[in-house]
Formats: sequence, structure tokens, C-alpha cells
Amino acid sequence: MFVANRPSSEELRAFVAKSADLPLSYSPVGIARQAPAGFSLDQAKVVLGRGEAVFLKAKAALLRWAHFELGWVELFPPGAPVATGTVVAMVVRHLGFWSVNGCKVVYGVEEVREVREFGFAYGTLTNHAETGEEIFKIVQDTDTSEVVYTIRAVSKPQALLARCGYPVARALQARFRRDSTAAMLRAVG
Repeated sequence: MFVANRPSSEELRAFVAKSADLPLSYSPVGIARQAPAGFSLDQAKVVLGRGEAVFLKAKAALLRWAHFELGWVELFPPGAPVATGTVVAMVVRHLGFWSVNGCKVVYGVEEVREVREFGFAYGTLTNHAETGEEIFKIVQDTDTSEVVYTIRAVSKPQALLARCGYPVARALQARFRRDSTAAMLRAVG
């Protein structure tokens, strides 16, 4: 949904409520773990530090969606639970207008092997300008104790405006990855 002004909290609540009944705009769930044909694959990572305290701060930051505290992007509702099935609106201010995009948390990531991982993925709903899935996770190397925030996304344009303005959409996606990694550095700093 593209609008001239920032939607009110009431309008965003209604958007999220309507989005709860919508299907994902892609299949199968888990495509961000692969590199499917026809989708752009994007990745970013940043070293947050070392040790248990950094891992726990980073995990807490993901759980409160700190990686979306960017100024030009916000998540609605604030403080939404990071749980499979949670529906949120990603509200973006760009190029003099706003877009509101529905997303759903589709799975969690939590493992301990040669690396310790925590995170989640969300997928786009049919009312999102893009089609795809994005994984946000914290990875700690169990040997070195290094803690890294990673983003891995697969996407392609869905809305007409996103298709027509594809270079701009790609630039906004790159900006999101850059700003999100910076937000995570601030959150654990």
C-alpha cells in the first residue's frame, strides 16, 4: 500500500488485522535458505563483538526488533512478539511518500553446533510491494566466541510501482541492510 502521509496508528492496526488473513506471496517457506531462480539474493553481516554478554544483548535486540529502528523504517505494532505466525506491518518513508507492507514471521532459528544461532525469518504477504523472505540472525562461533549479525534475503518486485521502480527498490533494500547492521551495532554497543 502506497500513501502520501504516514498512516495513523488506527489505520496501521486495521492494516495488520486485515493482513492476518492473507497468504504469503511466495512458496515454499524457507526459500531464503536457498537461492531460487528469479529472486535476487542479498546478504549482509557485521561483527558485533565477542562473548556471551554480546550474544545475549544481540538476541534481546532481535526480540525487540531493534534492527528496524532506522528512522525511515518502522515496525508496527511496536514490540510485536517474535513468534511464528506474528503479522506485522513494515512502514517505510521514501521518495516523499509512505509504503505499508504486510509480513509474517514464518520460522525461528535456534541451534547450537559448531556455531550458536538465534533468529527468525519473515515472509511477505500478498499486500507487500515485494515477494520474498528474509532471515535475521545472530551467529556465535563456539571456538572464537565471535558474534555476528546476519541478514539473508531473497526477493523480487510484486507491486507495479516496485517493478517500474526496480532500481530504486534495490537501492532501498541495500540501504535497509546497511542501516539494520548499524542499528544492531548500536543495540549491543
